[in-house]
Amino acid sequence: MRWFVCLFLLVVSIEVRAGEVFLIPENNPKPVYPVALYRAGITGMVRVNFTAHADGSVSHVVVSKDADPDFVEASLTAVSQWRYKPWDVSRERPAEIQVVAPMVFRLDDNLPIHANEELKQLSCGDVAKAALQLADFSWVDMPVFNWTRSYLTHSLSPTQLPDEKRLALIAKLNKSVPSIVRRCNTHQATRYVRFLPKEIRELL
Repeated sequence: MRWFVCLFLLVVSIEVRAGEVFLIPENNPKPVYPVALYRAGITGMVRVNFTAHADGSVSHVVVSKDADPDFVEASLTAVSQWRYKPWDVSRERPAEIQVVAPMVFRLDDNLPIHANEELKQLSCGDVAKAALQLADFSWVDMPVFNWTRSYLTHSLSPTQLPDEKRLALIAKLNKSVPSIVRRCNTHQATRYVRFLPKEIRELL
């Protein structure tokens, strides 16, 4: 699966101090953004509480339950594998530390300032060429569609585009992907935006 950027979620890095102990990550895999939620444009945050031990292991991993269950599961799976550089226990350096780690799931928010202008200039020929490398069921994950979803998510304020409407537009975009790619394949000199749903086109 291709993503517009290498990774589409932010995990707040942790550098916790308790006494003279600094947690130094040795193996801290990031949670995997659930594909269905990413495609749907659903974002969220999960607070993870856990205990870090002097041998570098973690235990008692507890996650907030107010987030989407798939985000909760992804966070729990990742943090349960975390390991830190061990430290020597002393009077000033406790045997364990309580840690709170927020896991933030966001679509790509590193868009250029004028992402909409770049999308408007993209030719159908470029879209058709990229689609040739993929099976049709993977077209929805092409960079151009990831970028369009990210634009709708991060470049417009909730007043311009309330969350409910944004998710509905992303669902409409996803449903239109096969038609957009096929039409771009037939009209390669045309701009990509011409074949977007009208409501999305008007927001660019």
